[in-house]
Amino acid sequence: MSDPHAESAGGSHASAGPEGSGDAEDLRLSPSETMAHNSAMRVAGASRGGQSTQRALASIVLGFELIIVVLIGLTLFGLGTLEPRELGLFLGGGLAVVIVAGLALMRRGRAGIVTGWIVHALMLLTAFLLPMALVVGLLFTALWVFCMVKGSQIDRNREAWLAEQADA
Repeated sequence: MSDPHAESAGGSHASAGPEGSGDAEDLRLSPSETMAHNSAMRVAGASRGGQSTQRALASIVLGFELIIVVLIGLTLFGLGTLEPRELGLFLGGGLAVVIVAGLALMRRGRAGIVTGWIVHALMLLTAFLLPMALVVGLLFTALWVFCMVKGSQIDRNREAWLAEQADA
């Protein structure tokens, strides 16, 4: 039986997963979906060894959160909730730098994941300055938790499946 990860790396199609039968039930990705998947896996460090779905999902969530954090900083500046007003830009920019550092550390194993948790704690703390940021922070934190749980579950299942294939 062929390795489903080798097929998905080529971009033609990806296997339905470790439980997938490898027949006509395979998931076909469009060119844009393939490009997005390959980019996320590269950011997560897949080219340097084992693939990690958890790190790929984490980098996607942090990437989207980067946009939101910049917008929160601009909102704090625009509303003038802090004195001096520029403090909102510095807070948003500082949190954006932490997110970029988390994305860079994502290739280095657990350090990127830990940085992601710190980012979410800081994002929730922005609710003290901008109460509506709590809604956004809770949504991104829920998405982060879901991606961490499901990503690690997928990684464990992949490892078990690969070990099964090596034994067979």
